[in-house]
Amino acid sequence: MRPNPADAGRWELAVIRPRGKKVMALPKGHLDTGETAAAAAQREVREETGLTTELVEKLGDVKYAYKWNGNTIFKVVSFFLFKHSGGQIDVLDEKMRVEVDEARWVPLEDAVKHLSYGGERQMAKKALTTLTPPATPATT
Repeated sequence: MRPNPADAGRWELAVIRPRGKKVMALPKGHLDTGETAAAAAQREVREETGLTTELVEKLGDVKYAYKWNGNTIFKVVSFFLFKHSGGQIDVLDEKMRVEVDEARWVPLEDAVKHLSYGGERQMAKKALTTLTPPATPATT
């Protein structure tokens, strides 16, 4: 996440288009040996978007199942809210181009229109709620 440079008070979300796919998604991947879920998420964001980040908080988990070679695979993906601290979007190590065609910023409030997967859209909504302060009542 980063504040939208063109519109103060609004946020932008870094999304990716995985190689050879016509979907927009959030960066994610597998844990390396000895790595925490938060550290893995931060590494994956850096590798897949080119951005360095600071952890804000865990947003939640998305659980789903799918079939692979006749087996049912159950999966839990943890999502974290990170604040952009450096790097440039879509400036990736060339070896990452086998995984990512494009990384770009999208307005957080529009993420539901851009993200292809329901669980990721839920996490974007949660991030928007987390980052948007509640309205204060007007005083008369």
